[in-house]
Amino acid sequence: MDVLLWITAVSGLAWLYLTLCHGWFWRTDVRLGGAVAPVAEPASVAVIVPARDEVTVLGDSLPTLLAQDCPGRVEVLLVDDGSTDGTGELARRLGAAARVPLTVTSPGEPPAGWTGKLWALRHGVESVGDVDWILFTDADIAHAPDSLARLVGEAEHDRLDLLSVMARLRTRTRWEKLIVPAFVYFFGKLFPFRRVNRPGSRVAAAAGGCVLVRRTALERAGGVAAIRDAVIDDVSLGTAVKRSGGRIRLVLADPVRHVDSVRPYPALTDLWNMVARSAFAQLRHSWLLLAGTVVGLALIYLAAPVALFAAIVGGDAALALLALAVWALMTGTYVPMARYYGRPAAEAVLLPFAATLYLGMTVHSAVRHARGRGAAWKGRTYPAPAE
Repeated sequence: MDVLLWITAVSGLAWLYLTLCHGWFWRTDVRLGGAVAPVAEPASVAVIVPARDEVTVLGDSLPTLLAQDCPGRVEVLLVDDGSTDGTGELARRLGAAARVPLTVTSPGEPPAGWTGKLWALRHGVESVGDVDWILFTDADIAHAPDSLARLVGEAEHDRLDLLSVMARLRTRTRWEKLIVPAFVYFFGKLFPFRRVNRPGSRVAAAAGGCVLVRRTALERAGGVAAIRDAVIDDVSLGTAVKRSGGRIRLVLADPVRHVDSVRPYPALTDLWNMVARSAFAQLRHSWLLLAGTVVGLALIYLAAPVALFAAIVGGDAALALLALAVWALMTGTYVPMARYYGRPAAEAVLLPFAATLYLGMTVHSAVRHARGRGAAWKGRTYPAPAE
């Protein structure tokens, strides 16, 4: 019991630090501005959508881009990355009578050293005309009619070089309701939005579903080629732009004026594979970092529940009170994210269970890498980049 008491106390100190000193990562008020900021003159924007076998979601997402109400010249380029399900044909039909012009093109298979998505983005950048801004948005992301205008308006008004929105993921099934809010919560803990947005901070990131970048800033950062082999391409892009002197901002999507993912994750295996695909890459393919992560997750998220159970069984009131206090603090930091996703505040108490699942996903990601499966996505597998 003494050992558990000390472990739980350390966990409590860790939560005090995370709550008060870690960039207020748990707050959900870093949002895209509610109104379109005025600009001196309309900007030109190219929207680039990489798509590989996306027929199931494209009908819900692409029309929202083709109906954007944005001042200035706007064009949409869908880069069909070797689809075999008719993605390109569907896109052409959807774009036939759209307000915003659509071009469908294909880059061919990526050469060695490139991920498929980044090869598609590079092809898209080289295919568009001379524009002020480029919006990289995934094929499963649906946008409100004024989404592009708000993005460009805020970026122009605040003189940003990159503005990224963390799209709201779908939360309809019970597994989506449990795992998706935790996914965004953990992302915010890894990359506290306020620190990302602070020019003097070394923390940098972006959310790949919606990234608006100034074309000159992208070129200054070395273009898409600078991150050609990155599996976690959004974080790599945000880092490249910030390191090259660019001013970046990462925000949560507004729950009403949406930037939403329409991709379903109906089963636990779907969500498991989404995380396991890149978790080990996030740890830079380091087995030492993996070990530290496992120990850290267990200490921070599991110590209090385990200690509470042991205290109840052993009749240790002091340990039970400490464990309850730590669990309550942990739960309190998760309540804003649960509410952001429309979940009851009481569900925040399940954070340790969600963390246990993520621990398993992270370990499985490393196992997949050890077996040569690496980061697998739609028929392609990417090994760790060469040193």
